Amino acid sequence: MVDIVKAGGWLMAPIILCAILAMGIMLERFWTLQQKRVIPEDLTSRVWDWVKKDALDQRQIQTLHQGSPLGQILAAGLINRDRDRAIMKDSIEDTGRHVVHELERYLDTLGTVAAISPLLGLLGTVIGMVKVFTAITTHGVGNPTVLAGGIAEALITTAAGLTVAIPALIGYRYYRNRVDTLVVDMEKEAIKLVEALHRRQANSPAK
Repeated sequence: MVDIVKAGGWLMAPIILCAILAMGIMLERFWTLQQKRVIPEDLTSRVWDWVKKDALDQRQIQTLHQGSPLGQILAAGLINRDRDRAIMKDSIEDTGRHVVHELERYLDTLGTVAAISPLLGLLGTVIGMVKVFTAITTHGVGNPTVLAGGIAEALITTAAGLTVAIPALIGYRYYRNRVDTLVVDMEKEAIKLVEALHRRQANSPAK
């Protein structure tokens, strides 16, 4: 393996760095974007139980906000639960934008890795072929050993770039779709809470 990396030339260094970066991002997003971490089971139901029992206080809202991305969105609505419905929805939407930004963290970097890795491989191919033609100009075509270094560099860097780019692109597409799905699910949960709070306010006797 070390010999293959050496044969690929200096461009193998940034390709390997891209591979490490892509792997780190995919593992981190795999952990962060788990369903149970983003949208804890029955969280909305538990929050509604607190509301119905008038057991909701500032400490619980703070704990809810710190517990999960969905908790942040629900907490934003609960803080404004006694205000107008439009204000409540605006606060939820504003918090939701911040939550989505956090869920998409590092994904643009992963997409960049997927885009530049094959280009680095292509650059290695070009450099390798330049070395081949330089060797031909200097030594002729009679000695294949002289040409082997440039050809090996061209092939190895191309293969390495594609080996990094393909999983990175798959990971980027997968986690983009994963975030979209989670966002839709969080929107549904937030709407359920807003509608429930609105109905409760409508049914409560006027003070």
